[in-house]
Amino acid sequence: MKKFFAHPAARALFALLLVMIIGSIFNADETFFKWGTHRDTLRQMSTYGILACGMTVVIITGGIDLAVGSVLALSAVLFTKLSIHYDWPPAAAVAGALAGAMAAGFLSGTFTARFGVQPFIATLAMMVFARGMAKWVSGGEKVSTYVQQTDGSFSYEEPPAIMNFLNSGLFNNNIAVVTILFAISALVTWVLLSRLRWGRYLYAIGGNEEAARLSAVPVRAVKLLAYSYSGLLAGLAGLCQAAQEMQGDPEAGVSYELTAIAMVVIGGTSLMGGRGGVGLTIVGALTISYLEKILSINAVGEANRLMLTGAIIVGAVLFQRSQNNA
Repeated sequence: MKKFFAHPAARALFALLLVMIIGSIFNADETFFKWGTHRDTLRQMSTYGILACGMTVVIITGGIDLAVGSVLALSAVLFTKLSIHYDWPPAAAVAGALAGAMAAGFLSGTFTARFGVQPFIATLAMMVFARGMAKWVSGGEKVSTYVQQTDGSFSYEEPPAIMNFLNSGLFNNNIAVVTILFAISALVTWVLLSRLRWGRYLYAIGGNEEAARLSAVPVRAVKLLAYSYSGLLAGLAGLCQAAQEMQGDPEAGVSYELTAIAMVVIGGTSLMGGRGGVGLTIVGALTISYLEKILSINAVGEANRLMLTGAIIVGAVLFQRSQNNA
């Protein structure tokens, strides 16, 4: 049994299995067994899951990205502003929003890799800066389909087709588009980590950055790309958030970074760096999302849900540490 729990994947899958058993027992009059419950769970977790994919890459290097929630808000505001208020073509609006988010990640990476600022400090500063930028771009208000005219009046603009598409479902509305985007993000992240040299460099830096540097690994460039990639996925999550809300909210994404980190940690990726993967993150995302859904359908209050989730995160970290030290 000890050998079984020594593997991070085994611990992550056991936690998910335990949550599913709990859901089967406390099924809220068989609500848990309905496909709609699982479809909604996957949809609700997808935005967080996209953030968690980028977070996984950064954590593998031994870093952290606290700015993803604020970058999500910045991307949502930019996307809504460009597509609705400025009537940009869909491709241009998407590219503009993603470019802004990736630039934020690039700056975080620059401070961390080039100037040696601790990742916690660098991304904390970016978290504040990106939130301020989102409020500046939006004028401190939600960017919605109601557009103010030069005479002070407001006119209603139809949501652009790209927003309707991102908020829609495929296969007879059984799978949300945002869930498919999460799956694509996870697949791309897996390829980057498992099939490319850059992925091997990420693990080497997380394992021992000085040894990686002495082995001719381009540490600065690799870390810079890691934070830029995290910013890019935060931007993609921002597009999905804006489409689901049909507006760009500068206050969106508050504490989302904590949920993303929790998904990565509960999945079994080490906060010390050098170990883990996006497959584990998917398991962690499913575990947290199903736990919250089970508590929700059983009418457990939000305060209790938050406290229980926090206790589970701490327990997962302590259990992970005990297994690593065994």
